[in-house]
Amino acid sequence: MPFYTVPLGKLVRRVSRLRGGGSALPGLVVEKIDPGFMRRTLTTLPHGVAVVSGTNGKTTTTKMVVELLESQGLKVFTNRTGSNFTRGVAAALLGEVDWRGRLDADVAVLELDEAHAVHFVNSVPPKYCLLLNVLRDQLDRFGEIDKTAQLLQHIAAKTTGTVVLNREDPRVARIAETLTGQEVRYFGLDDSLLGTFPNDDDMRAAPGSPAPAGLPEKPAADVVLRKVGADSAEFEYDGGTVSTAMKLRGVYNIFNAAAALTLARSICGGAAADTNHETLLEALSQVAPAFGRGESLTVEGQPLDLVLVKNPSGFRLGLKSFPAGGYATMIAINDNYADGRDMSWLWDVEFDSLRAGGVDQLTGSRAYDMALRLQYDDVRIGAVEPDIAPALAAFIRGAKGQPKRIFCTYTAMLAIRRELSKITTVEVVS
Repeated sequence: MPFYTVPLGKLVRRVSRLRGGGSALPGLVVEKIDPGFMRRTLTTLPHGVAVVSGTNGKTTTTKMVVELLESQGLKVFTNRTGSNFTRGVAAALLGEVDWRGRLDADVAVLELDEAHAVHFVNSVPPKYCLLLNVLRDQLDRFGEIDKTAQLLQHIAAKTTGTVVLNREDPRVARIAETLTGQEVRYFGLDDSLLGTFPNDDDMRAAPGSPAPAGLPEKPAADVVLRKVGADSAEFEYDGGTVSTAMKLRGVYNIFNAAAALTLARSICGGAAADTNHETLLEALSQVAPAFGRGESLTVEGQPLDLVLVKNPSGFRLGLKSFPAGGYATMIAINDNYADGRDMSWLWDVEFDSLRAGGVDQLTGSRAYDMALRLQYDDVRIGAVEPDIAPALAAFIRGAKGQPKRIFCTYTAMLAIRRELSKITTVEVVS
């Protein structure tokens, strides 16, 4: 390792933070001057590296896995800033290693964007990977959905130990057939919940059409989500059923909890005697949403839920997480690079559940596209204002005394969080 890699990287990191720059810049510099930095640093960890990837749910699932492992006494390195490109991982490493480049951790759990994960695993083969789902998202970046599945397949092929797959997603489940030598574990759903969590083919299939092919026979899952309550969940593993309270909001997050449990149990040795299952469930019950992912805030004494939406399945499940009425609703849709430029996926979402209460405010660069989409579903629209700052202010003013929910794309969520930070009466609940 060049002697100057870590000092220079830490210097760039400090200067970048002082100037309010991006969290990934130091990692980009280190990747250029020392391409082997991540491999040397991460391959020495006792429990190796675990990669979490897929279209939806990476950030919150990674957070869950980290907190579950920490509950078992493991020191975990992760890319907490949410920068899920390889340079984001390198930048996070610079914040954790000492001046000699040594990392004090037992295991690394890394959230990685599907395309960037391919480059990462070519350099740093993971011991574990968790592949969540394949949904139509940012097709302007990835091309068709089967291309995304191929990216995930490559991640699995490079994994040296255990591959954890979503049994209910045919494209993810079929990856098992391509693997040689890896241990494969699954997380899954009780049959009664399959309609609540449709895969991409289910959402787009015509009524009465045959189900797409998954595995020839449904394999047993290491962890199965049995029931979802308003603030609780029931899981089955090791032949028994357990119930736990959940701070996480949104049915989609609860299914991801089954994924997180499966990966954490794999890293800790499954049903091994040294795994404290009571502590594991207690840790799961205390996991709060990741930044902007189903966060519950209090604004002027009333709850405000911030729900990230970026594809049809995520939007559909976000809508399903709330009762049909009783909330003031705002939708913020941007089409910046991080959101995906192609917003045609909005036409694949059914907005019938919004008819009763309507939508009070639309905002973002694609606010008028969203307005047109809602008109086709006969949803009443209160106001349209593409500029997020005045739209948010008007929404909060107009919905005094009401609980609120905001469905937003990624960059719209960042803008909303910036505006909310200026309001002194905002409190983070979870």
